[in-house]
Amino acid sequence: MQLLAVDWPMYRGVKQDGISAEAGWAVEFTGDGPAVRWEAEIGIGFSSFVTAVGRVYTTGHADGQDTVFCFDRETGKLVWQHSYPADLGDKYYEGGTGATPTLAEGRLYHLSRWGDVFCFEAELGKVIWNRNVQKETGLKIPDWGFSGAPLVLGDLLVLNVGQAGLALNKATGVTVWKSGNEVAAGYSTPYALTGAWAGLVVIGVEDRYVAVEGKTGAVKWEVPWKTRYGVNAADPIQAGDELFLSSGYNRGCGLFKLGANTPEVIWENKNLKNQFSSSLLLDRYLYGIDDDESKKASLRCVDWKTGKVIWMEPSIGFGALMAADGKLIVQTEKGELAIVKATADGYEEISRSQVLSGRCWTTPMLADGFLWVRNSMGQMKCLDLTKKK
Repeated sequence: MQLLAVDWPMYRGVKQDGISAEAGWAVEFTGDGPAVRWEAEIGIGFSSFVTAVGRVYTTGHADGQDTVFCFDRETGKLVWQHSYPADLGDKYYEGGTGATPTLAEGRLYHLSRWGDVFCFEAELGKVIWNRNVQKETGLKIPDWGFSGAPLVLGDLLVLNVGQAGLALNKATGVTVWKSGNEVAAGYSTPYALTGAWAGLVVIGVEDRYVAVEGKTGAVKWEVPWKTRYGVNAADPIQAGDELFLSSGYNRGCGLFKLGANTPEVIWENKNLKNQFSSSLLLDRYLYGIDDDESKKASLRCVDWKTGKVIWMEPSIGFGALMAADGKLIVQTEKGELAIVKATADGYEEISRSQVLSGRCWTTPMLADGFLWVRNSMGQMKCLDLTKKK
């Protein structure tokens, strides 16, 4: 599987930064919003989307089963689906599937909220291997279930399962290393560091972010990061020798200096609390949803070097976002799509339209001029943002 510029093979993209290299897509639309190219019903859930080689993949829950879907990217034709028994898990919210699948070398990897791990042949949907790592290891299931997307790291599949992660052989599913069972929450996607720290993976767990050696699982360092309810769901952001962390539930954010040992604090404050939607770094500015249990949420621009708030926009409220070509693509909780210039000069909205109803927590995905969005109850839409000639 040869990835193209328009592909998006894992949650937040190839670089795990939420920023697409795509340019030339339509940023202006009328009050009716972009045209709907196709739509589908995929069941309850919050999984985002991945795409490669003309296919789009996501997941949902219906009738006591979780389902992994594969659609044709342009037409919406269902190419294949795979269902298996699963609980809805609606104790705190609608429930359904959470983690986004991951594509790598012609295979699709999926982790369920309950510890089911599947490796599919991406083209045809054949199951290459599957197992339930929670039942086999006895590791605790967090209150919201396992929610981090699988990370492919060399020959390994690294999962946010257990005290500091779990790694499987990606070809066979055999456990290569695992961590303890004392801490089980967290929910972030394992984040691969680069540069001098390549080979380390940062994982958000209940009361800290921990860096482990990807090959062995050995803990390299820990940053204490305690929140209410043990939720550290947003992914870190690395820029050179600096690392940004952020959480909601009254925790806030901080910038850290990476070194040989435990990172040193550069600054910490409560100016950007990412409850579970991760921020973006464009130039020297962070753009993200400041949200604390959905109370007075807003879109904010924050200076990377100082942590100072540059601007805030309360009308966006709670939501999720990605970026492409210097623009923020924002999906609000209430189903509005907003295109916003990524500039420190102030909030500058290009377009906004109601594209979905119901609760919308899922990060949108842009590829090949099309934008995929969904709501919690499973309405999935492919919006046409191609420029018409």
